[in-house]
Amino acid sequence: MNLNKMKSVKHSTKWMGAVVLSTALLTGCTAPAAKPQPNAAEAALKTVKVSPITKKSIGDPLEQVADVVSSVTMDVVTKANGDVLEIYKKRGELVQKGEVIARMDPTDVALQKQKGVLGVKSAGQQLTKAKEDLANSKVDLQNAVTKSETAVKDAEKSYSKGRNDYDSGLITKNQLDQMETQLNNLKLDLESAKNKLKTLESTNSLSQLETQLESSNLSVREADRTLENMELKAPVSGVLTELPIETGMSLSPGFKAAQVQQLDPVKIKAELTEASAALIRGKQELGFYVPGSKDKLKGQISYLADVMSAQSKSYSLELQVSNAERKLKPGSKVQILLTEEKDEVVITVPTLSVVREGGDTFVFVLVGDVAEKRKVELGRLNETIQEVLSGIKEGEQLIVSGQNQLKDKEKVQLAK
Repeated sequence: MNLNKMKSVKHSTKWMGAVVLSTALLTGCTAPAAKPQPNAAEAALKTVKVSPITKKSIGDPLEQVADVVSSVTMDVVTKANGDVLEIYKKRGELVQKGEVIARMDPTDVALQKQKGVLGVKSAGQQLTKAKEDLANSKVDLQNAVTKSETAVKDAEKSYSKGRNDYDSGLITKNQLDQMETQLNNLKLDLESAKNKLKTLESTNSLSQLETQLESSNLSVREADRTLENMELKAPVSGVLTELPIETGMSLSPGFKAAQVQQLDPVKIKAELTEASAALIRGKQELGFYVPGSKDKLKGQISYLADVMSAQSKSYSLELQVSNAERKLKPGSKVQILLTEEKDEVVITVPTLSVVREGGDTFVFVLVGDVAEKRKVELGRLNETIQEVLSGIKEGEQLIVSGQNQLKDKEKVQLAK
């Protein structure tokens, strides 16, 4: 390299160094002030993030499948023998309480009633005559007593006079004895007449005829009752679900001739788990709907078992529902709403905010600048949120970050 080029390079290097040095000095003069360093106490506090505790919907209302059954199912059972004379209704038809479904031939029963009526008439006539005879007998005995009393009084007077005559020597001892015998006989006749009258008055000599008349009357009443039973009537209003009879069929007492199911109201029955039963205890009514329908209906809780069934291991529930339009059919299914939408809005926390220790669950709540450790009872889980049944309140500040490193009553600082 020649001398001129070497001088040129050295000159350029010196110039570049001067530029760099000048730039560094300028930069140092214009740089911003350094941030202040936190003190030791603040640096020791753990940093957390919080979120207000709120209520959210934990899910859709809980449902339970249930069966629709008739509120009352009653059999029409025959109470007398007879042949089916007429059938007025068909299976599946609606019937009203007291409406005649079928009628049996009443001819034989009508004949029995006529016999009973004749028996009543005959017994009545005999009783009337017996009463007249009894009245006459009482009069005759009363007259006999009166006559006997008069005869005794006369005989007593004669006997008294006879004693005086005997003392005076006017009659013999034999004559006096005859007078005494006559008096005693008259007294016996009087006592006998009185006893007969007393017996007639103290006993019911008509009882047999009265019983006969009463028996005849009962036969007539029994026939009337049987005639009523010749008509097979609906015991309740509802649908005629069974009718296994035909015209001319001979029926005996106790035969199930028809069945009626009451459809207004109807019952809705379900078997609940212990948890489901607990959700509705204290309620008076529950909502339900028919699958495929948007209409929500209401039913009154008529029964909820207090004790679990030993066989089904469940709690029986019954609802009573008005069914005037008969839209609900026995044998169909409905969905009972154990909870409503408002029941699903509960206090929730993010699942990740829960701290688990053994079998217990905790969350940390910020109170001022202190982290309080709260034991909580958890409920349902819905993806990333967890229902809290107890331990915290709506509006409190829940620590959602850094909680796994905290201790109870530890001071913390909020993340900036």
